[in-house]
Amino acid sequence: MQAHVTRSVNIEIISDGSEDVKDLESLDEYLKRFKLSVSESLAKLIERLNNSKHPPRILVHDSLMPWALNVAQKLGLDGAPFFTQACVVNAIYYHAHQGAIQMPLEGSSISLPSMPSLEINDLPSILYDTGSYPDILNVVVNWMTSQWPIKTIGPAIPSTYQDERLEDDKEYGLNLFNPNVDICMKWLDSKETGPVVYTSFGSLAALGEEQMEELTWGLKNSNFYFLCVVRESEEKKLPNNFIEETVEKGLVALSLGVPMIALPQWTDQTTNAKFIVDVWKVGIRIKMNEKGIATKEEIEVCIRDVMGREKGEEIKRNSMRWKELAKETVDEGGSSDKNIEEFVAKLAQF
Repeated sequence: MQAHVTRSVNIEIISDGSEDVKDLESLDEYLKRFKLSVSESLAKLIERLNNSKHPPRILVHDSLMPWALNVAQKLGLDGAPFFTQACVVNAIYYHAHQGAIQMPLEGSSISLPSMPSLEINDLPSILYDTGSYPDILNVVVNWMTSQWPIKTIGPAIPSTYQDERLEDDKEYGLNLFNPNVDICMKWLDSKETGPVVYTSFGSLAALGEEQMEELTWGLKNSNFYFLCVVRESEEKKLPNNFIEETVEKGLVALSLGVPMIALPQWTDQTTNAKFIVDVWKVGIRIKMNEKGIATKEEIEVCIRDVMGREKGEEIKRNSMRWKELAKETVDEGGSSDKNIEEFVAKLAQF
């Protein structure tokens, strides 16, 4: 992991206990070790900072680590969970936790308050793997607010991609991998504006070899320029000679407000795909075959649709509309800006 120093944020590194792990762990073993080690390391950090010039007042923690709040409260701190997934995804988790979603799932669809009808494969994958909705975001947020004291913020991306209010806010600050930024930018600058397909599945999701082959040849057969992000650990899944055969059309980038093609793999991606297509209308969802594989033919058709004139132009217009709305919310006086100011003002009262 690489960290970039900023003028307003200090970064402290705490141990997750991985340096003492010698044998391969199961998922349960990893989670237990992570919770125990991070709880101990976090407590030591808070105790040290409590004796500094600027003692902490509140712990903002990832919502997937609720036990961090117990550590904070034992040391006299308040806490605020940071939900990084979409509001609708968190609302679905809440309904599942409350028993409103019966497990195992039955039927082909479910209805939940303030949401469109959801097919089973529109739900977050952890729940099933064991139109027109103009005001849907406001409806969902209002419902969540009636349940908890929440503040919605974001999009949580650097200012340079949004309102440009912060001149030095140009990077995310942390990279799990070593991105080849210069190579990518030089290659992109050599292409016309617009006709480049960007493909990425995040830092954790892994495609099977068959799906990787279908994806890569679908990109090639679409005849559009493409930038395909492949982690170094996944490079061996690329078809033989693929990079050499597509050198004129594509750039495979190792470790490295636009129309989207959704090929959801897990967790919240399935629900995000539902909203990308049916609510925000900024993309197309690839259909799987009976084996759960997106074929190269289906991928090629979806790329041509998104990059084409009819459906593609409508998707581009919607994408630009959402981009402008996102800029408004983080700009001065926008809802995200106001919510952050209110949160900080309340923090200052502690």
